Amino acid sequence: MATAKKDIRALTKEQLRNFFEQQGDKAFRGNQVYEWLWQKSAYTFDDMTNISKDTRQMLENHFVINNIEVTTMQRSSDGTIKNAVKLHDGLIVESVLIPTATRTTACVSSQVGCSLDCRFCATARLKRMRNLNPDEIYDQVVAIDKESKLYFNKPLSNIVFMGMGEPLMNYNNVIKAIDKITSPEGLGMSPKRITVSTSGVPKMIKKMADDEVKFNLAVSLHSAIDEVRTSIMPFNETFPLDDLKEALQYWYAKTNRQVSYEYVVWKGINDSQKDIDAFVKFCKYIPCKVNIIEYNPIDDGEFRQASSEALQQYIYHLEKNRIVVNVRRSRGKDIDAACGQLANKS
Repeated sequence: MATAKKDIRALTKEQLRNFFEQQGDKAFRGNQVYEWLWQKSAYTFDDMTNISKDTRQMLENHFVINNIEVTTMQRSSDGTIKNAVKLHDGLIVESVLIPTATRTTACVSSQVGCSLDCRFCATARLKRMRNLNPDEIYDQVVAIDKESKLYFNKPLSNIVFMGMGEPLMNYNNVIKAIDKITSPEGLGMSPKRITVSTSGVPKMIKKMADDEVKFNLAVSLHSAIDEVRTSIMPFNETFPLDDLKEALQYWYAKTNRQVSYEYVVWKGINDSQKDIDAFVKFCKYIPCKVNIIEYNPIDDGEFRQASSEALQQYIYHLEKNRIVVNVRRSRGKDIDAACGQLANKS
């Protein structure tokens, strides 16, 4: 039985150089192929025009390039673009391009489905099928960068890991993808323009601090009261707020970088003064900023956007305590591309 060909993008540059030497060729061919795969995002060996036909055929005999394919692209009335991204094994994830006057942001997925069980999120209703490989994460960014140049006349400026999946449950592959995205041999983006958003996995937040990562950290908090948070994010029982607080303090001590809290306010769930007081207290543990996010219904009406009065109370008390707060209006709602709506309806 024929053995399956290896995905060439799983090889390091050194391994590619060694492969060519084993084939009786020069090691620098490995550098050329590596550049085609990452900097030039070649999806077929035939694209590699400065390499001889025989060498391309030899690569074809040994390897595959498991590239993604954008099968559907939806455009929102506000300019937001949602991609349905088909992976080499036929599974689908979604990624989103969010344009503003000054920049374009890619919202990328890290898992097919999700490992966690947040009750207000459509993605959490899909069971986790598998983690994405580094190249599948990278390809989403490349596709969105092309769309940004085509439709908005500017290169992609920011990346957020807020698509499908919990990035810290696919830590190694996410880190490898970010290394490629930020490398001069890849897309050369600044890590300061990348934000990894987690629902809060304390052990992995500490690992990020130990690994001295240079990108930004955001935490989907939504409540600073354990019982409330567990009722909407059941995994909070395993990773309670005290553990999360300790991990975030560790992060700040190690990196000296503030954290962003993503926070949705729902009617009758976390819109009382008690909720506000608990959140303000949590925000004082380390320097932070707060993004209050507009809620996007996912169809059954159990979760409803809180009143504007409740939002104003949050803003008032946070600002009174000198905590920076922004209200993020949802983008792409009409195509189910907003926060918490990615569910592969396409």
